[in-house]
Amino acid sequence: MTELAIHARRIIDETKYMALGTADETGHPWVSPVWFACEDYRHFHWVSAHETRHSQNLEARPEVAVAIYDPSVAIGAAGAVFIRGRAQELTGAELERGIEIFDRQSRTNEGPGWQLSDVQPPSPHRLYQATAAEHFVLIAGRDPEHGTGIDRREPVTL
Repeated sequence: MTELAIHARRIIDETKYMALGTADETGHPWVSPVWFACEDYRHFHWVSAHETRHSQNLEARPEVAVAIYDPSVAIGAAGAVFIRGRAQELTGAELERGIEIFDRQSRTNEGPGWQLSDVQPPSPHRLYQATAAEHFVLIAGRDPEHGTGIDRREPVTL
């Protein structure tokens, strides 16, 4: 595994929120912070109300962009992972597997427990999953090893 892949995995492992970018049927963008659970660096799960703007956008357009980063670090010191992929509301066997992952990671992070009834009607919440098609890592322009003077994103395989 490359140094950049290790770096990207560390960012995902240490971060609790991702910025989820969606667009409506006319292409108007929307970004929402969501707490996420990830088991394999390819599938990212979150719970949202079915009526939220980003949930409604996913019904119209499943394409998503994701940024995972720690906003608490000093200016210029943030590492980031960018993801391009597709997202959907989970149902059936995928929902059962997804809620197991989400519940386990929520409890690991001292969050509440989750079960199927929390993300099925009549509950207003649903479980969603983004599947990454591509991952990128932020390379700071000042990075002593990889920097070029300009911040850029570099493709990485996780």
